[in-house]
Amino acid sequence: MIPLPNPLHPAIVHFPIVLILLGTIAAVAAIVLRRWHLPWLAAVLLVAGAAGAFVAARTGGQQAEMVGELSDSAELVLDEHEEWGERTRTIALAAAILALVSAALARFPKVARSLAVATALAAGAAAYAVAETGHYGGQLVYKHGVGVNTAAGNNPANTTPD
Repeated sequence: MIPLPNPLHPAIVHFPIVLILLGTIAAVAAIVLRRWHLPWLAAVLLVAGAAGAFVAARTGGQQAEMVGELSDSAELVLDEHEEWGERTRTIALAAAILALVSAALARFPKVARSLAVATALAAGAAAYAVAETGHYGGQLVYKHGVGVNTAAGNNPANTTPD
């Protein structure tokens, strides 16, 4: 059995990031190119990205409970990170649904193309939400040290030269 990383959240979050960004590219391309199964590719990528965002939000919520005492500024950043993570999940789900409907209605070109535009806009919003979520997550780690193992034996900054 493959052991799960601990903490799980940092290992999970990179999958929805990539899937949503690639899904956005495919959704934009599917507006112009309704061939090569691009609408279905966009739908699959966005559905997988939305599912990954759901798991990332859930694992993030679980990990947030274990963080412990934070400074006021770190607490504000954590709250923003959580809110943007939830927005990402919700917007990605909307983009995924639109992408599925657009791909399924391919035999109605005008409707499918209109839905493809709506999908690309929603996917673009999800990509923006991913960027904001990542920005605040990066601040938590690199500015406030949240999630960084700071035990004396594991932190290179705390070691003394021989």
